[in-house]
Amino acid sequence: MDNQPYILYIEDERPMIELVRESLKFAGYEVVGVTSGEQGLAQMQARKPDLLLLDMMMPGLSGWDIYRSMKADAQLAEVPVIVITAKVLSQGRKIVEDLPPVDDYITKPFNPERLIRSVQNLLPK
Repeated sequence: MDNQPYILYIEDERPMIELVRESLKFAGYEVVGVTSGEQGLAQMQARKPDLLLLDMMMPGLSGWDIYRSMKADAQLAEVPVIVITAKVLSQGRKIVEDLPPVDDYITKPFNPERLIRSVQNLLPK
């Protein structure tokens, strides 16, 4: 299925990547997971995703750093972003004052059906 929407998931916990990959595979999406911010930025440069799933709390480059970098890149700025993280943000969907809000925000643990609905809203087939 070459026409599957391509989703990149940047998450430092491999079991979470596998859960998300399996959940979205059945909904018809291709999910590639990487376990560091550095890998995520390199992967986005190599192949622009249709959607980014992003954990915010990671060692090294945090989700905040990744989000800021992609919004500053003309090629990646319009890629929709769903934040999936255990940390509740006090500012809700608005990550920081000088950046646009994320497209959706899902807290861990989450129901896979909730994730699928969110992805389908942003990437209708």
